[in-house]
Amino acid sequence: MTGASRGIGAAAARLFAAEGARVLLTARTGERLKAVAEEIRAAGGTAEYTVCDLADTDAVRAAVGHTVDVYGRLDAAFNNGATAVPPGPLDQASEADLDHVYTVNLKGTWAAVAAQVAAIRATAGTGSIVNCSSVGGWRGNPALPAYGAMKRALNSLTESAAVTYGPEGIRVNAVAPGTTLTDMVSAWEEVAPGVVDLLNSRTPLRRAAAPEEIAQAAAWLLSERASYVSGVVLPVDGGLHTA
Repeated sequence: MTGASRGIGAAAARLFAAEGARVLLTARTGERLKAVAEEIRAAGGTAEYTVCDLADTDAVRAAVGHTVDVYGRLDAAFNNGATAVPPGPLDQASEADLDHVYTVNLKGTWAAVAAQVAAIRATAGTGSIVNCSSVGGWRGNPALPAYGAMKRALNSLTESAAVTYGPEGIRVNAVAPGTTLTDMVSAWEEVAPGVVDLLNSRTPLRRAAAPEEIAQAAAWLLSERASYVSGVVLPVDGGLHTA
């Protein structure tokens, strides 16, 4: 899984391992990955890790290959890794920021899905992939226009992959978190104080999610409990998308 060193990814790694999965963690930060992997092992789970930058498609493909080398097969994948850029209106966003969020959030996941499909096909035969989208990709997003655009494109990528690989028994879905208490949201709060309270006021449940709550939804979609679910972008947002 990508983005596994913190936030939703780390929570998902712990949960998947607790449910019996042998997990391969990837992110850019080796020390954080090591800490999460050691925590999982101490709890009786199985975890390995490798450093991988989603901006490097060769590294993405290598990480998927490493999973097969370590465990002999790939049954499921959670593409959680992402990056954000400073909030602000579209006309004030730099071209460099747009290129960066495209390269990591869309192109990196594109490369991951392609490599994961090939690995599942060659080893387990059938399997499940879940991408991490965002409720911010469903509507116009004046604060994060580039981020929202890439997440909306990721929804399309998810649906296309589900249609393409469903006949082989490979399910592809996405979770779309709302406001979640991660480092990314904390960084947004630092540059725009009060934004979390504002988003919570617009959320029917009137609170932000813990990373573990998003992880639970991803675990369900990846598991056989969701065996007839494919091509879904599941909002996990306290009802924010309906408000």
